[in-house]
Amino acid sequence: MSNGDIFVGEVIGTAILILFGAGVVAAVVLNYSKAQNSGWIVIAFGWGFGVMAGAYTAAPLSGAHLNPAVTIGIAIDTGKWDKVPLYIAGQMVGAMLGAVLCWLVYFAQFQANAEEEMAQPTLGIFSTSPTIRNVVANLMTEIIATIALVLPLLAFGLTKGLGESGTTILMVSFLVVGIGLSLGGPTGYAINPARDLGPRIVHALLPIPNKGTSDWSYAWIPVVGPLIGGALAGVIFNAAF
Repeated sequence: MSNGDIFVGEVIGTAILILFGAGVVAAVVLNYSKAQNSGWIVIAFGWGFGVMAGAYTAAPLSGAHLNPAVTIGIAIDTGKWDKVPLYIAGQMVGAMLGAVLCWLVYFAQFQANAEEEMAQPTLGIFSTSPTIRNVVANLMTEIIATIALVLPLLAFGLTKGLGESGTTILMVSFLVVGIGLSLGGPTGYAINPARDLGPRIVHALLPIPNKGTSDWSYAWIPVVGPLIGGALAGVIFNAAF
């Protein structure tokens, strides 16, 4: 894969991922959305479908990492680090682009939401936050949840035929749904530094009425936690398999 293909693939794939993921959260939480209050299960499946759509789109170009934690885990497994900065740059650009596209789709709802007496918070559409603020617990949750993503993803590659048939991407998509349902309660399961940081930057920059804080004091946890988790998954995979 050429450098251009890798960058373009990661930008497009991650943008689709975030468009679906942020979009489903916006659909559930914003006033005047037809899907308002449809719940956590809808959010979990929306993110899973976002992974599926983004990964199938990006796979022919870049292999569809769409996540710096995945890129780090693969690099530790393979020992190939030269393309890591390129992958992560594409993922960050794509995450920011996807967040902007979500804002455009729900532009009228964002405007109307701010005019309501009970306006819904908007940061949760773009990025994660914990239900209970505890640095150790929040960081541990993100580390464990990311290991639960990256380690099975690496192991899927050992099953003959999954990659050739394209079934691996479908399996990863359902894996993300499962992580959301089982492990997403404490922190909102970032499990992807680009997924959280890129949209958080966009939230800070966009002219969203009454948008509130971008919560930068918490922002390092959904970056550092998944990076540690991805690295540990790579180490565990190398040691065990």
